[in-house]
Amino acid sequence: MKDYSAVIKNHRTIRNKTLLDVSKETGISVANLSRWESGKVQPNVIFCVKLADYYNISIDELLGRKV
Repeated sequence: MKDYSAVIKNHRTIRNKTLLDVSKETGISVANLSRWESGKVQPNVIFCVKLADYYNISIDELLGRKV
């Protein structure tokens, strides 16, 4: 499994989105997004679902899990 924080950040950056963009479009705070991308905190399952839906990917892909 890849480092989830790098995967989350990669999905944002390849779409040319800022933390503020993602925050406005998902309702997730910039502070939470930043902590997840830095690996300081892990997102709970509810936020994982929100981000996976936002990026139109599976939760496995969001977390860098290969099945």
